[in-house]
Order: sequence, then C-alpha cells, then structure tokens
Amino acid sequence: MAKYLVTGAAGFIGRSIAAALLAKGESVRGVDNFSTGKRENLLGLEAMEFQQGDLAELAVAERACAGIDIVFHEAALPSVPRSVADPIASNIACVDATVNLLAAARAAGVRRVVYAASSSAYGDTPTLPKHEQMLPNPISPYAVAKLTGEYYMRSFARVYGMETVSLRYFNVFGPYQDPTSQYSGVLALFCSKMLAGQTPTIYGDGSTSRDFTFIENTVQGNLLAAHAPADKVSGKVINLATGVRITLNEVVAILRDITGYTGPVNYAEERAGDIRHSLADVSLAAELLQYHPSVSFEQGLRQTVNWYRSFQAISR
Repeated sequence: MAKYLVTGAAGFIGRSIAAALLAKGESVRGVDNFSTGKRENLLGLEAMEFQQGDLAELAVAERACAGIDIVFHEAALPSVPRSVADPIASNIACVDATVNLLAAARAAGVRRVVYAASSSAYGDTPTLPKHEQMLPNPISPYAVAKLTGEYYMRSFARVYGMETVSLRYFNVFGPYQDPTSQYSGVLALFCSKMLAGQTPTIYGDGSTSRDFTFIENTVQGNLLAAHAPADKVSGKVINLATGVRITLNEVVAILRDITGYTGPVNYAEERAGDIRHSLADVSLAAELLQYHPSVSFEQGLRQTVNWYRSFQAISR
C-alpha cells in the first residue's frame, strides 16, 4: 500500500487532503511547523502519523520523506500581502523548504511529488482565461516564490526523472480556512465578519473577480494528480479551478442572502501585489487528470458558511 506525506498538514488545504486520504483507509504522514497551521486542525486526523518541524531544515525534510511513496506538498507561507511585508520569510518557506523537500524525496526514493502551485504566477496579464502556455508574469514576492517552486519541480523531473506535478490553485476556499488573521483568504474574512454582524472590507471597487474554488474540488484534483499516468503529467503545470469567475461585489450579495447580513460594506484602496481578474482554463486538467469540479461556487459557499457558524459557536 502506498504511503503518503502531506506537508502543511495542519493547514487548510493540507488538512483537507490528509482527511480525504484517511477516509480512504490510506497510510498518511503529516508534517507542519505551525507557523500558520493550527493544532486544532489535527483533531479527527488521529490515524495520521504526525511530525512537527520546518522543512527549511533539511533534516526535517529527510525525516518526513523516509519510507514515503507520494508527497502532497502544501506547506508554504501563504498570502500576497504577507509576502510584500516580509519577502525573506516568504522565500524561505516557499523556496528553501521546497528545494529541501525535493532533495530529500529524491534521496528517499519517493515516486511522485504533487505541488501546490499558485495562479498568482500569471500576474495581472489581461488575457482571460489563464492557460498554462501563457508566460508567467508574477507581481508579488509570494508569486515569485511559488513560481520558483514550479521550476524546481520541473527541473527534478527533467534532471533526475522524479515524477512531479504542479497544480496551480485559484483562490481555494472552504471549511478549516483560518478566518482570524489579517492575511486570511477573502472569503474566510467575509464569512466570519458577516456572520458576526461586522463590516467586511473590499479592497478596490468590488469589480475585482476571482475563480473561487471550493476545497472539495481542490482535493479531488490532487488525488487525481497523484495517480495520473506519469507519461502524461510528470513535469507538467496544470490549472486547478472551476473555470468560472465572480466579482467581490457579487460574492457579498450572495453572502448577504446566506448569512442574513444587512449592514454596510467598507471599500478601501487596492493592495500592492493584488491582481484585478483571475479565471482559469481547466481544459488541461480535464484532459490529463480527468478532473471535473463537482461543487459549484454557491454550493461550496453555503457549506463554508455553515462551517463558520459552527466555528464561531465553538469559539464563544
């Protein structure tokens, strides 16, 4: 039976992938340094072997990769604004840790590494939808760091023959996404604030649009990428999204209906490093992974709001 490693296992996406693997009866190891992941996210994952440590230390990566067949590399220091404030920390967490992981995985004989890449690599190019043949044009330090990770994935596939797949995520949201940080995802912030009757803040005029992707779709794509034929996917970069975009003003309107929030919305200046519009072409994922997103934006948003309701009730 294959053994899986999930990096960033105490974080939003890593935790979700680990839970899906455990539900299938798989053997899973998780690693996290708790820089952004939370110990409480490990509740319900007791069947997972867990190691605490920072992948920026090679010894931690080597220990994590020992005896592993497939790696889901989700660990990072997420958030564009965070990277603008501290580009060095972003580089260490997203680049140094990724190189260490790849070197350790190669030494341990890991068969495949599936990497959490980012749609931020496309930058603010006006062409929509974004497709994998477009030249990258990263703006923020975070985007540069995540793109560098892609290049290392491709290099290890070409030079060492390691199977690697880079999945460019587009604005993933859902249960377990932290709503408490200033660097949290926009939907996590909107949901938590509107449920609490607090004013949400939109940066810009609200016409900014995103291809928001519910976590269940992201997990599905990762599991497919882990087992897709190597001759089709190894060394490839593949968009993972829904192929539908929605503006922030439209998001707030839908959330008003779901949460019952009737208060105002605060509009602030656009933030440095943010992009205006994001929409994925997911045809390559359909072709190579047989990926077809199963949960729509509104379905996912309703599930997410229900989870945040429970989260707030527990937090009280």
